[in-house]
Amino acid sequence: MSEVNFRAHQASNKRKTFLLLASFGALMWLVVYAALTYMGSSTAGIVPIAVGLSLISVWGSYYASDKLVLTMTGARQIQESDNPRLFALIQEVCIASGLPMPKVAIVEDSAPNAFATGRDPKHALIAFTTGILDAMDKDELQGVIAHEMAHVANRDTLVSAVAATTAGAIAIFSDFLMRMMWFGGGRRDDREGGGSNPIALVVSLFVLILAPIAAMLLKAAISRRREALADATAVQFTRNPSGLRKALEVLQADSTVVTHASNAVAHLYIESPLDSSSVSKLFATHPPLAERIAILRSMESGA
Repeated sequence: MSEVNFRAHQASNKRKTFLLLASFGALMWLVVYAALTYMGSSTAGIVPIAVGLSLISVWGSYYASDKLVLTMTGARQIQESDNPRLFALIQEVCIASGLPMPKVAIVEDSAPNAFATGRDPKHALIAFTTGILDAMDKDELQGVIAHEMAHVANRDTLVSAVAATTAGAIAIFSDFLMRMMWFGGGRRDDREGGGSNPIALVVSLFVLILAPIAAMLLKAAISRRREALADATAVQFTRNPSGLRKALEVLQADSTVVTHASNAVAHLYIESPLDSSSVSKLFATHPPLAERIAILRSMESGA
């Protein structure tokens, strides 16, 4: 296995994440500009309110992420005496990665899956379904653990909170402005004496309509990049791409859907817990398993 190989994948996915987050900022600016173009100065006071509410939401979802996710997934925290084998494997990955021991939880579900959450490495939690513990051997489970610890190391809870909250803020802001347009007394030129460019007004209207969809696409794309980054970082921790590759092959062969899955937490899992046939590829939170497996195979061969 070539060290350059997984580091190249890490660098590529970090770069793509940065560009996607920058695109979020550009989209938010575009929405604000469209609002000011269409509605005039009457909307200026809404902007700091929207930004403030977004920051509060990011902080809240980031700080309380582990408690929220435990509640939403039905996960139950366990102690080392409950599963010494699992804790021993996690401790091995912690030593290899230099990360502190996370809290561990179990989800009573036959579908093989796992996820990580927590605001930082000192407050991390990783959870496993009973299905994944039953289905995987030591090497496969170690690959899964390394993938989840990679999410912790890469601060993906913060990245996800920023992406989800920004997407939500854009959707709410756009919806509010659209309602103002229809019910709030018309455009700026109706109230301020005209002079506005009609083409700019039409473009602004389309921006406000399409911005929420664009935000959801960006959010999904960021999630896919973080999953790919976690795969590469897991290989850095274990130096064993075949373990994670075989684990993903087990997931690929299993069609069971997680019982307590929801869109709100789908991005956290190692594999999307939702029915993949009902989700458009553009809105998918994870890269296709076949694609991830192929990349890991290339790492095994040093290609």
